[in-house]
Amino acid sequence: MPRGVGAAQARRAGCYGEGSVVEGKRDTVLVTLTSTAPEASNLSHLLRKHPGKAQVFDLSVGQAHVFYPEANDERCTVAMMLEVDPVGLVRDKRFRGGDASTLAQYVNDRPYASSSMVAVAIGQVFRTAMGGRSDAFPELAAGTLPLTVTVAAVSARGGADLVRQLFEPLGWQVGARPIALDPEHPEWGDSRYVDLTLTGDIRLSDALRHLYVLLPVLDDAKHYWVSDDEIGKLMRAGEGWLAEHPERDLITRRYLAHQRGMVGDAEALLDGDAGATDASANSHGAAEDGAADGRARAVQERSPSLARLRAAAVLQALSDVRAHSVADVGCGPGALLVHLMAEPAFSRVIGTDVSARALEEAARRLNLREASDRVRDRIQLLQSSVTYQDSRLAGLDAIVLMEVIEHVDAARHGALEASVFGAAAPAAVIVTTPNSDYNALYPSLPAGEFRHTDHRFEWSRAEFEAWAASVCERFGYTVEYRTVGDVDAALGSPTQLALFRKGGQR
Repeated sequence: MPRGVGAAQARRAGCYGEGSVVEGKRDTVLVTLTSTAPEASNLSHLLRKHPGKAQVFDLSVGQAHVFYPEANDERCTVAMMLEVDPVGLVRDKRFRGGDASTLAQYVNDRPYASSSMVAVAIGQVFRTAMGGRSDAFPELAAGTLPLTVTVAAVSARGGADLVRQLFEPLGWQVGARPIALDPEHPEWGDSRYVDLTLTGDIRLSDALRHLYVLLPVLDDAKHYWVSDDEIGKLMRAGEGWLAEHPERDLITRRYLAHQRGMVGDAEALLDGDAGATDASANSHGAAEDGAADGRARAVQERSPSLARLRAAAVLQALSDVRAHSVADVGCGPGALLVHLMAEPAFSRVIGTDVSARALEEAARRLNLREASDRVRDRIQLLQSSVTYQDSRLAGLDAIVLMEVIEHVDAARHGALEASVFGAAAPAAVIVTTPNSDYNALYPSLPAGEFRHTDHRFEWSRAEFEAWAASVCERFGYTVEYRTVGDVDAALGSPTQLALFRKGGQR
C-alpha cells in the first residue's frame, strides 16, 4: 500500500485517478502535484507538509485541506482541496473590489474555478516551498524534479491555446481538456473551463510560482481589491522567468487587473527602467540611473535589468541575515518598499527620505491610504536624512543604503557613518553603489564622467573596500562583498554590494 492519507478526502473532492472533473456546481477546487523523482517522498520535506497527516489551513478565502493520496519512494502526490467560504467572501470588504457584481459571480453564478482564489491558497499554504528554501534538502530544492500538476476547472479566458501560450515557454508539456457546458447537451459546446495537466522537469518553487501568477491571469479576474502591493507580489513570483516570457505584457496586464498605472510601474521594473522605478532614490530625492541624460540611458541599454537585479540582491542579503525589521534609508518613491511590503517575513518596514514629495509618491505607490490596518502597522514612512542621527531607526535588524552614498558629499560621510553605523547600530547594514571600474564597458560614457549627474563620486572596487574596512574597524562590524549584475573578469560587476554584520554575527 502506498504510504499517505486522503482517500476519503479525494472522493469528497472528486479526484479520480490522475485528475478530476468538475460536474455542475460545487464549492471545492482541487490541485494535485506529483513527483516521480528518486526517493519521491522527499517532496513532503520541500513542501513542509507531513505525508502521514491530513492538514487543514484556515485562509482568507476559506479552508485548504492538504493530504497525500500516495507517498512512497517511486511516486509522491500531494493534493490541496480548497473549500471556498462564500459568506465570508461577501462579508469581507477586502474581497469586494470595485465591482460587487464580479464577486457575486464567484459566489452565485459559477462553479468555483481554479483562479485567483487558488493562487491565494497556494501562496499561503506553500509559501516556504515557493521561496525555494529547504534547510534539510537544499540541493533538492535548487534542482529540477519530474513533476505532474493537475488543476481542476481552470477558468481560461482565451481557451486551451492561451493556456499553452502561457505555460509551454516555461518548460511545461500542457494538457488542457475543455469542459462541456453540459455533458448531456454536447451541442451547447464547451465552457471556458479546462481541466489542466502540466508535466515537466521543473524546480518545485518555479512550478508553484507559475501557478500562483498564471491561474488568475488565465481567469483575467481577481476576487479581491487589487492594490499596489500586487506589483511586489508579481515581481517576486515572476523573478527569473517573467521578464523574458513572450506573453509578458498580457501576463502583467491581467495579473494587475488592467490598472494602467500599476501595469506601467511593473513594466518599468521588468525593463529596468530605473528612472521610474529604481529603488535607489537617494536621500536628496534624486533617482539613481535615471534617464535624465544620454549617459544614464547608455547604462540602461547595457544592463536593462540592473535595477531588478539590484533589488533582488538586497532582498537576498536581508534574507541571509534573517532580518525582520528593516529601514530603507533614502527610499525615494518606494520601489524597494514595494518588495519589502510584499514579503511577510519583514514584520516592520521603515522608509525614510529627506524629500517630502518622494515620500508622498511612496505612499501612493504602496497604496497606504487604502491599506488595511495590519499593513499600515507594518509600514512607516519618515522624513529624515541619512546624515542626521534619528532615534526612530535604532535597534533594527537591518538598514539598507541602496545607491545612496554616492549622492552624499565626501565631507558628509562621517555624519552618515555616525548616523547609520554608530547611532542606529542595526544588526546588519547593506550598501550598494556603482563600481567605477565597470564604467569602461559603457561606450557612451566618457572617461572620467559619472553615470548620473547627481553623483558626487563613484568608487572603484578598491576604494569601496577601503571605505568599508575603515567603517568596520571604527564601529565593530565585519563585511562581505557581493557582485550585482553581469560580472566582467577584469572589471567586476556594474553594482557592488557590501553586507555589514555587527560584531561578526552570522
